[in-house]
Amino acid sequence: MNKKFALALVLGLGALSSFAVSPAEQQLEELKKSHHTVNIDKDTELDSLTEKDLIGLFYYDQFRHFQDPRAPYFMLMSKTHQYAMGVGGVVRMRGWYDWNGAMQNSAFIPYNISIPNDPTRDRWCGTTPAGTALFFSVFGRNPKYGNYQLYIEANFNGYGNRDFHLKKAYAAVGDWTLGYTNSTFSDPAAQPPTVDAQGPNSETSDTNMLLRWMHTVKDRYVFAVSIETPNGDIPELTDVYKPCNDYMPNFAAFVQYQWKGGQHIRLSGIVRGLEYRDLKAGKNHKVTGWGAHLSTVFRPVDPVTVYGAFITGKGISSIINDLQSSNSDLVGDITRDGRMYAPLSIGWYAALQYHFRPNLFSTIMFSEERFLPKHEPRYEDLTYKYGLYGTANLFWDITPRCQVGMEYNFGKRQDIDLQHRWVNRACLMAQFSF
Repeated sequence: MNKKFALALVLGLGALSSFAVSPAEQQLEELKKSHHTVNIDKDTELDSLTEKDLIGLFYYDQFRHFQDPRAPYFMLMSKTHQYAMGVGGVVRMRGWYDWNGAMQNSAFIPYNISIPNDPTRDRWCGTTPAGTALFFSVFGRNPKYGNYQLYIEANFNGYGNRDFHLKKAYAAVGDWTLGYTNSTFSDPAAQPPTVDAQGPNSETSDTNMLLRWMHTVKDRYVFAVSIETPNGDIPELTDVYKPCNDYMPNFAAFVQYQWKGGQHIRLSGIVRGLEYRDLKAGKNHKVTGWGAHLSTVFRPVDPVTVYGAFITGKGISSIINDLQSSNSDLVGDITRDGRMYAPLSIGWYAALQYHFRPNLFSTIMFSEERFLPKHEPRYEDLTYKYGLYGTANLFWDITPRCQVGMEYNFGKRQDIDLQHRWVNRACLMAQFSF
């Protein structure tokens, strides 16, 4: 096996927690057993090494999240064994029970905890098939341009109304990616596994149309820069101020150091242009938002995986889990009528995962997100001060394609006036990938 590709394959597979502690050869064998490849040229015997290489191309993704679908079970391979097309998906079912208060939707979001308590929503038992997905993938190698992949994924994200919406659609050729996919500012591979679809409340999980260049040097260093579609979220106050159309793209970048088994540390940054109109003075004003994101995933010893991140910035509320509903990339400045500014936010999470066996593992995690405007944002009636999010779970891969999980979540919302509430949840999940 080519040593350079073997290293890349191991790095990519490391993002799959269910295989995190298996030796490299065991990883390859597990993958091969769980895939069915159809060779278009029936007269030619299938080269198993080439099959593994093509499967590996699917998994070698710097932005692969634990909840993303696994490689397609069925693939069509070309006569030359250099190109393959896969069709697959995941059927995912979740159920939960909330007590001491209930969330407003299936995701566990501390920002959405009601203060004061709504007595009609003290408990909640619910289920959802949200997260069930279908995808199409074409991937292979070109002698001139290197590896490439075309990918489309759509999710069933509703229950009563059964929405079906696009989640990803991109083309990656060599070092370039064009399409709708994870922001360069995010780091899905460093986000801990959760049954809850939302994950840590300090997590950044933005998805945008973008053009990204990403290059790996000596299999250790990864550099990336991107131009991304802007998505500012600015409030409006009648006769005082209102948002303007986005006037510049987001610019994001990261530098990453990685080592064996998909372990890495990454520093990401983003710059955003936010514009609003001062209706009192009849003028437009531009504000620069910025963010910094330090994230890591590593294994100090074989059974243990550590996840961690710290994120801070101004004008980035719309790309942070717990603040996405707050409409607060900019807030009103009560010291200057008609003016706005970008508030500061700080968040972090830390998680510890332990593998009892390669197919049985548990994760404990704690996360915090703080909203830190320079004064109370009275105009927006935004009372949130900080949120806490914690979880403990257990996942079992019954087969390489069938997974079940159970989880306990707890969350707290604290407001500026010191009012606060805790909410608890127990949830179950079952999924089958194909």
